Amino acid sequence: MTPVKLKNSHVFSGSYAPQDCEFLLQEIDIKLISVAEKERLLQKGSIHYSKMISNEEAPSKIYLDTFYNLIHIYGDRLAAEIKLLAIKIHSAKGASITVVSLARAGTPVGVLLTRALKANHTSDVKHYSVSIIRDRGIDNAALQYIADSGRKADSIIFVDGWTAKGIINRELKQAVADWNSTSHYKISDELCVISDLSGHAKYIATTDDYAIPSGVLNSTVSGLLSRTLMLDDIAGFHQCVRYSHLAVYDLSNWFVDNICDRFDKVPAAKDEVSLSDQSQRQTDVSSFIVKTMSDYNIQDVNKIKPGVAESTRVMLRRVPRLLILKDISSPDVAHLKVLANEKNIIIKEDPLMPFSAIAFSETVKE
Repeated sequence: MTPVKLKNSHVFSGSYAPQDCEFLLQEIDIKLISVAEKERLLQKGSIHYSKMISNEEAPSKIYLDTFYNLIHIYGDRLAAEIKLLAIKIHSAKGASITVVSLARAGTPVGVLLTRALKANHTSDVKHYSVSIIRDRGIDNAALQYIADSGRKADSIIFVDGWTAKGIINRELKQAVADWNSTSHYKISDELCVISDLSGHAKYIATTDDYAIPSGVLNSTVSGLLSRTLMLDDIAGFHQCVRYSHLAVYDLSNWFVDNICDRFDKVPAAKDEVSLSDQSQRQTDVSSFIVKTMSDYNIQDVNKIKPGVAESTRVMLRRVPRLLILKDISSPDVAHLKVLANEKNIIIKEDPLMPFSAIAFSETVKE
């Protein structure tokens, strides 16, 4: 068993201001392993990914330049889409809203929505960021904390950055169903995202697979926290690691301030996405994944990460095998090309696929 030290069992805000976000997580010290070792253990099947974590390196200058360029290109678009989502959520939930973001990709989106709601719609907004883990479900201790806090159950809206294969959305639906079966605090499993690639969210701004700036960095745009962990020997909230060594590179608040400063300058995005075609999007994505697994002889669906954001995660946190781009010249994938070149990963182009990018993680030999 890897030695673990509990550093903080209280609600905290990472590098965010308390009014912007409260993480319902426990901060721990744990032995950090290499990405290669993590990949080996995952593929061996001896340990679940939620039981281990790697260190995070500072983003390179080239990568940071790419991030700033994406802010320049898409900052206004993101601000407009956040404003649209705030309008939708306020219309559905009313004056009291509890934003529950799914850490950590959903965290910066949750902060942006919280600020947009407070600025234009209502002051009664609370943002909690909680853990949800594939094959393990949502953090029930966090849900209980929210229930005990006095926030109304019907004020809750779950928030993430995007959908890809729809796995986390299915995990959310099952977890909420399990929760509601035993709790008097009945909550909705409705999910709000910026980009709904796979057709699973209720409140969406777009179905475009574009480079949402917060999706191309890790902890340095998410309050300096790691992805979440679920260790067997620690009761209470799920856990995380704080990457304090990256404080000098932290852009969490800069990113939020930059987008929020645009709220008064851009109108809300037009609501042009119809939920009526969600079923078709689900079918198209599922068919593409099945075909891709067959074409590349992939046995484990978890090795396939479709979409710009998920591909970025593979390039940063896994051992990548291959990167396929829809349009190799698109600015949406410039950062992926940088990462692929840094790691000597083969890049292919497929103009017919339904995503801007898709990445495969490597099979690591014993």
